[in-house]
Amino acid sequence: MCRLRKRMIIITKAPAMSCLGCSSDGHVSSMTRGSTRKGSCSKHEKVTRHLLGRCAANLSLLPPKPLEDGLDEPPDLQLYRGPRGRPYHDLDIGSGWCCRRGRRDDMVPLQISRWAVYCPLSSRITSFITVRTMAASQATRFASTLLFEKAYVDGQWVSAKSGKTFPVINPATGKELGTVPDMNEDDTRQAIQVAFKAFQTWKETTAKERSTILRRWSDICLKNARELSQLLTAEMGKTLLESEGEINYGTSFIDWFGEEARRAYGDVIPSPFKNKRMLVLRQPIGVCGMITPWNFPNAMVTRKACAAIAAGCTVVLKPAEDTPFSALALCELAMQAGLPPGVLNVVTSSRANAPAVGKELCENPLVKKISFTGSTSTGKKMSMELGGNAPFIVFDSADLDKAVAGAMACKFRCSGQTCVCANRMLVQEGIYDRFVKRLAEVMKQELRVGDGTDPATTQGPLINKAAVDKVHSLVQDALAKGATAVLGGKPDPRGGNFYQPTLLADVKTDMRCSLEEIFGPVATVFKFSSEEEAVAIANATSFGLAGYFYSSDIGQIWRVAEKLEYGMIGVNEGIISATEAPFGGVKESGLGREGGKYGLEEYTELKYVCIGGI
Repeated sequence: MCRLRKRMIIITKAPAMSCLGCSSDGHVSSMTRGSTRKGSCSKHEKVTRHLLGRCAANLSLLPPKPLEDGLDEPPDLQLYRGPRGRPYHDLDIGSGWCCRRGRRDDMVPLQISRWAVYCPLSSRITSFITVRTMAASQATRFASTLLFEKAYVDGQWVSAKSGKTFPVINPATGKELGTVPDMNEDDTRQAIQVAFKAFQTWKETTAKERSTILRRWSDICLKNARELSQLLTAEMGKTLLESEGEINYGTSFIDWFGEEARRAYGDVIPSPFKNKRMLVLRQPIGVCGMITPWNFPNAMVTRKACAAIAAGCTVVLKPAEDTPFSALALCELAMQAGLPPGVLNVVTSSRANAPAVGKELCENPLVKKISFTGSTSTGKKMSMELGGNAPFIVFDSADLDKAVAGAMACKFRCSGQTCVCANRMLVQEGIYDRFVKRLAEVMKQELRVGDGTDPATTQGPLINKAAVDKVHSLVQDALAKGATAVLGGKPDPRGGNFYQPTLLADVKTDMRCSLEEIFGPVATVFKFSSEEEAVAIANATSFGLAGYFYSSDIGQIWRVAEKLEYGMIGVNEGIISATEAPFGGVKESGLGREGGKYGLEEYTELKYVCIGGI
């Protein structure tokens, strides 16, 4: 029996296959939940169990055990190091090839969709063992499905030219998930050249052809949603429930832009001249450089890249150094969907090399568009989503329970680590005390801090220690200036990257938490007296991404919605993002829009054509 903590290793059953222990014909044993069914010879089951034990040992599940007396390991079994994922030793389970010992011409490739040990026991028939995992260690689980430890360029898994790598850490456990290449400007330049070459053919594809590939990619992502969710939780820390929501959200962009690709309409302009015809075409802009954040490592990739790909552009994307694995997993699934080499390229780099990679993306003349989530300035056409300082206004006329529910959803999803989280809760004086009391009660009832893989957890860790330090410094500043800690106010006792869900009352506009984006599980509550004061406080920032307010006064709803200086407004609603809607801000919170029909337009250029002599 080879099982540990709900984790199973399964030997797939296949007809007309050689015995694992000898060359006799028969069926490979099928081992599920530790029970063996069928065997073709007396040694079959024992050898099978030994191989299972060896697989488990290599997956850090069980210690290796010697063969039982009288048994020899199948002499033909030999694994070779492959180009995908991390380096493997001979007894490891991973992607690569295997062949009969000394017979490399018999080499059999590893399946792309799963990790398997192939045992070519004869020149005619191949048997294999497939490793599947169900729970426990995140690093091991994802090593067996969609965790790739190489960059993806020109349809190939590649290392950095320097050979350097950097680790990716699980923020909940502090343990290393794996490593990825630490690429520099030279690697990035090569990826850009690959994307430029691919653009010459990709731009000639029809909208229907691009749509077909994107829709297929969407279907494959949905089939792999569980593995993608687990991988996202492992590298970013959010709860599995939130990760599942992000995978569905991210996949919806692939599907949406797959459809929108067929609706990139131009225009026919009524000509003022009888002998001329005037029309406007939309054409892909070219190679697009993209830099994505760590808080939505799946959805930010699909929202940006799929719009560009649907328009006929090619992409060079740098994911955040904290969360590269989700982007790389998407590349694998895109390849399975038939996306041609060079259309989507992902370069990984450490924080130290990020400026050089970003500089190359921004300054390389082959790159015609930059899409960035973070903070920078460039001299190209760009879409930029640069964070926010979202106000969440509760007027006296608001439904208290709905306002509190909206505040919980808007503030504490992803442990407060989203750019559209409520950063400042402005509550009118007539409802202020009741709101603070009710919010504290609901926070106590609903918020549970822990590892995101635990179903009971609603608040995962912050992304790293620097994030914890920043959040705590903002809380300490507020407390020092007169704020009251109704709940929390310090790092969680479990240590690491966890921070207590915190509620601060009596917050003032001169405190740092009013001026800076908190990006953590800290709700700050301000008191105001009039509509004019609330709007003035809300607009007193250089940010302008998202704003929210709750009111039952229809006149007030119209007035405030028009006066708030934000690119997105939620009225009596705390969750406003949708695939079909434009996402973006005003003032210093961004340029351009992502999502919806407007997202596709960002990756096209208008060409006016005038035909004379008619």
